[in-house]
Amino acid sequence: MLGYACLNRTLREREPPLRCNRDMQRKTWESRGVEYAAELTLRNLTDLYEILQWNVDHDIYFYRCTSDLVPWNSQFDLADLPDYDRIAERAADCGAFVRDHGMRLTFHPAHWCKLASDTEETVENSLNTVEYHADWLDLMGLDRSPYYSINVHIGATYGDKAATAERFRDAVARLSPGARQRLTVENDDKSSLWSVPELVEEVGETTGVPVVFDYHHHQFTDRGLTHREAFDLARGTWGDVRPIAHYSEPARLYGGDARPQAHAEHVTDLPAWLCEAADVMLEAGAKERALLAVRDGRD
Repeated sequence: MLGYACLNRTLREREPPLRCNRDMQRKTWESRGVEYAAELTLRNLTDLYEILQWNVDHDIYFYRCTSDLVPWNSQFDLADLPDYDRIAERAADCGAFVRDHGMRLTFHPAHWCKLASDTEETVENSLNTVEYHADWLDLMGLDRSPYYSINVHIGATYGDKAATAERFRDAVARLSPGARQRLTVENDDKSSLWSVPELVEEVGETTGVPVVFDYHHHQFTDRGLTHREAFDLARGTWGDVRPIAHYSEPARLYGGDARPQAHAEHVTDLPAWLCEAADVMLEAGAKERALLAVRDGRD
């Protein structure tokens, strides 16, 4: 399966636009609080259902949902939301649609989710972030499995990789079963950070957390391995679950003065072997349009 992340540009341009990432700034949260969070959550879940329908209508069965689905969820429990029963019903509808159509729905919390931080407050906040993503998947009634993954980066070394890996493992052990069983970890895009073989050795083999292979990131942390060799290492951490891989192409391939890590709007050279072995999340600026364009070009 091919997937795309978060924003559907086609639906966003409709009137009214469809989107599931309505959020609010701190001053709005402080003035309108949990009542407005509940209102936005219900609207987000309503639009998520329609996005999922659009995806199936276009033969797209892999979707990364936004982490803004429930605004300010770090400040309350889901069950504390006003109109919780309607919210839970709408979430269950989304989950039933995902299951009934054999879809794959995942999340990727933002870069500030750092389970291996050397600051306990950051670790606590990061654990909370993973937990409330797991709560959303539970509310949808989706299995506690990396098939419905919550994907993170370690994202730093804090000057000591061994100690950082140990903190990450300790954080994983502190997660609830529903969060831990869905957690995955991805290789980074800087040579000093976390490569596939390091993640497999330090995380995958010790905690059972599967490693997501990012094709573009691998060029920065290849450690002498080809893309296929690194993918095969990562695939070995997934057990019986079909692995997830990320694919993007550098924006500078298409001109301009972008950073080497920056993603292009589209992709043109999607490896057939990767699609055969994994469900591939396309990380391209054009979102669903990039997916449709590369798929139509391969058909």
